[in-house]
Amino acid sequence: MISIIVAISEENAIGKQGGLLCHLPNDLKHFKTVTSGSTVIMGERTFLSLPINKTTGTHALPNRRNIVITDNKEHTFDGAEMAYSIEDAIKLAQENSQLSTLNSKLLYTLNSKLSTTKASEAFVIGGGMVYRQFMPLADKLYITHIHHSWKDADTFFPEIKESEWQLISTERQEADENNPYPHTFAVYTRRK
Repeated sequence: MISIIVAISEENAIGKQGGLLCHLPNDLKHFKTVTSGSTVIMGERTFLSLPINKTTGTHALPNRRNIVITDNKEHTFDGAEMAYSIEDAIKLAQENSQLSTLNSKLLYTLNSKLSTTKASEAFVIGGGMVYRQFMPLADKLYITHIHHSWKDADTFFPEIKESEWQLISTERQEADENNPYPHTFAVYTRRK
């Protein structure tokens, strides 16, 4: 199953100047809870924008199988499997931790710890172009709706059309001292 997870503003903005719109600790915890033990698929710029993990020394998200899409076949990143197209990424995500072409001990350890229940769900985590390419292929959307607008946003998520997506759950979070904007965690499934 292909799922997309993203935080969007009221006008579907997802980023500005190569970064996130804002810092929402609730959303970061939600992201970690939902994606831990699963495969995450992202573009190269998104991967390189992740903080370097102090334990592993890589940008790879811990407790997840990281697949990075790039058009440069010379690029490789520790802790990540490389895909050179959307089709490659899907094929890799469907493979059950096959590491025949990888020598990364870190990646082997990570993949051996993936839970079998979550391993069947692969999460697309950005950026904008990758979201647009996966939107027609996705089965499920995990959307954090941030109830705020940013005039300086420059990256946007595709429209979530009610004719294609059914809202199945919501959980509203109010702003507080750590989370400057109210937001709602929503899950959508593709209409059959």
